[in-house]
Amino acid sequence: MDGMRNVMDPNEFLREFRKACATPVTLLRQTAQAMATEMQEGLENPGQRRLKMLPTYLECLPSGNEKGLYYAVDLGGTNFRVLRVQLGGKDGRILKQESEQVPIPHEVMTGTSKALFDFLAETIIHFISKEATLGFECLNLNQQRDIGFTFSFPVNQTKVNQGAIVAWTKGFNITDSVGEDVVEQLQSALAEMGSEHAKVACLVNDTVGTLAQCKYWNQDAMVGVILGTGTNACYVERADAVPCWSPSTKSDMTVINVEWGNFFSKNLPWTFADEGLDKDSLNPGRQEFEKMIGGMYMGEIVRRVLLKMAEETGLFGPEVPEKLTESFSLLTPHMSTMHGDDSPGLQVVGAIIAEAIGVKDTTLATRKVVYEVCDIIAERGARLSAAGIVGILKKINRCGDLMNSCLTGQSNTQAKKTVVAIDGSLYEKYTKFRNYMEDAMKEMLGDDYADNVTTMLSKDGSGVGAALLAAAMSTDQGLGVVGLAK
Repeated sequence: MDGMRNVMDPNEFLREFRKACATPVTLLRQTAQAMATEMQEGLENPGQRRLKMLPTYLECLPSGNEKGLYYAVDLGGTNFRVLRVQLGGKDGRILKQESEQVPIPHEVMTGTSKALFDFLAETIIHFISKEATLGFECLNLNQQRDIGFTFSFPVNQTKVNQGAIVAWTKGFNITDSVGEDVVEQLQSALAEMGSEHAKVACLVNDTVGTLAQCKYWNQDAMVGVILGTGTNACYVERADAVPCWSPSTKSDMTVINVEWGNFFSKNLPWTFADEGLDKDSLNPGRQEFEKMIGGMYMGEIVRRVLLKMAEETGLFGPEVPEKLTESFSLLTPHMSTMHGDDSPGLQVVGAIIAEAIGVKDTTLATRKVVYEVCDIIAERGARLSAAGIVGILKKINRCGDLMNSCLTGQSNTQAKKTVVAIDGSLYEKYTKFRNYMEDAMKEMLGDDYADNVTTMLSKDGSGVGAALLAAAMSTDQGLGVVGLAK
């Protein structure tokens, strides 16, 4: 009897799974409404809701009028990047830019605070010293060099250029710096080395930088989104909607870091694969939205579905492939490559199955099933991403009458052009994911309003975007004022 078991038909399994992952427009609109509601509650109850709605304390964004030489530094992994841009105003825009990336020694990543920030300061000073020889506008020695600091670690930000380190991740372990102001530590190291005029103008993350980079070129940019390995969003908000913060200038706007990866709603099509992934993760019960749409996880969801199919339908034969039982043996790049296979025999899908799953000989029927699983997970992730974006548009009253009337019975949205700045490999390189997302946005917004909303690739927010924010912060003519109205 050992060889006898009830085997479900793979195509029947697939039909049931597709139903479980379905994202009809009604569900998407409900999800968008839940996102907008949670955003509002997060603003009204700082730190007490799933969406943190963190203030960035920014009172301006780039306008395109900025001129001069500005710097950015990017600390987010095992490499440290420094960058400079020469800006020429509306006519010249970005005249020239240059960057360097240096590996951070392991002993620095796990050493003392002084060792790390001395290393960063030395790298910055060396980079600044070469500006004139490389044809950049050389500033006087006593003139300030403004820096945008992208710091991709947990931080409790309290001012636009102030934030205490909450914890180190990604292989860093510098215990004596936890709780200390990251900007002050870098500033002190620069001063000790004689570079007192290099000043950190703003502390930002890559999502805010993505919005800033797009805003420099297009003043209709109001939302920034990261759709890559991880995911997040930020947007331009009215200052009077942020109870925990008051602007120091006459600016009536700021930027809010949503941290939308932690969003969850009962409307989300949560399946056995999502439940298992969440349970086995390092942070169960958290970041569920990111686990459904992020590049870190979608390939793993596909693997879990294929594993269950191998066990219950005999998809790959009588034995379950051993490699298929290994977590993260199938990655999102594998999934994207298989999903992009348009050959009649799905030979690319077969090659990936052989490489990642260890099954060398597969039938066309099996390859079609694997392709369909990739399609289901990509479509679900893309459409939920669209719902998140439309939720933000609803929060700022830029979602269109159809969306509003479907949810609230009201039709009072002003028709304003809105650009959503997006960076990340899912949007840039995964064509079918991007197309699914854009189609879902049009469904939710309606044909009449969808033309008012444009998504736009905005690359290198952590570099160029941070430098542009430093430029906007440095002007005292009000050239970079954030604004909702044209």
